[in-house]
Amino acid sequence: MNNFWQQLNKPLFILAPMEAVTDVVFRHVVASAAPPDVYFTEFTNATGWVNAGERAVAGRLDKTDETPIVAHLWGSDPDDIEKLAVHCAEMGYDAIDINTGCPDKSAIKSGGGAALIKNQPLMAEIIAAAKKSGLPVSVKARLGYSRVDEYKDWLKFLLSQDIVALTIHLRTKSEMSKVPAHYELLHDIVAIRDKVAPQTLIIANGDIENREHGLQIIKQYKVDGVMIGRGVFHNPFAFEKNLGIHTKEQLLELLHLHLNLYEERGDKKRKYETLKRFYKVYIRDFDGASELRHQLMQTKDVSEVREILAQHHL
Repeated sequence: MNNFWQQLNKPLFILAPMEAVTDVVFRHVVASAAPPDVYFTEFTNATGWVNAGERAVAGRLDKTDETPIVAHLWGSDPDDIEKLAVHCAEMGYDAIDINTGCPDKSAIKSGGGAALIKNQPLMAEIIAAAKKSGLPVSVKARLGYSRVDEYKDWLKFLLSQDIVALTIHLRTKSEMSKVPAHYELLHDIVAIRDKVAPQTLIIANGDIENREHGLQIIKQYKVDGVMIGRGVFHNPFAFEKNLGIHTKEQLLELLHLHLNLYEERGDKKRKYETLKRFYKVYIRDFDGASELRHQLMQTKDVSEVREILAQHHL
């Protein structure tokens, strides 16, 4: 097994899996702006893929030249996880990551996502199934389901499963993203790792805005890296090594790149409406930005967006 995780220089800066955000197009935009060390795909449902194929996952596993890239899978059926993990290996993915933190009601109802926090035997089966792909397997987890103090037993269990990396979203399922991340627990979490599985990387996640902020977390808590999610959605340059102020022209250049990539793919898997969530990433912090965003949100296709931008000489 080629474990790229151990070959990378630390500390690690990782692009988080974000549903309907970190698709192949936006990953390329981020790579153009300031690339991370590791890319994660969107959440991909193993059972959906097994039952209905590509139609069920709607491009979530599309990839091109992003590297290294990790397929982020979720589900509650070990056989389905194994089948999709093997498929990901055949597609050229570098690793598999198992989601056990998603608070979505439908995921939990099916026994996946954060529901696995309450079912350690099944979680162990799922990790073992993913390993049959021959790829290194990591886990992205929350601290617990409803109580913060669940982390001691829960993370100790995960670390005992011989995984290559453990990304910890420092909140419980019940807390969603409504409270600040519990960074005060990281010293104890690292100590648990050192005792149970010193070879496993610890990645911190939650409220990290950019590389500079991540370096502060890494230095203070001695973790191996950080995963940035909403921070890169607020600022596509979040991974840059020398954080700076970016001009309107630079942001607009990324917007045009995003539109070009979307059109080049002839992307029928994603409705045009999915693009609208990105306009606030690029159209901001200048006079008239709010009104321009409002106009773009009324559009029905990329050609209308281009017409409006041309009218504004953008």
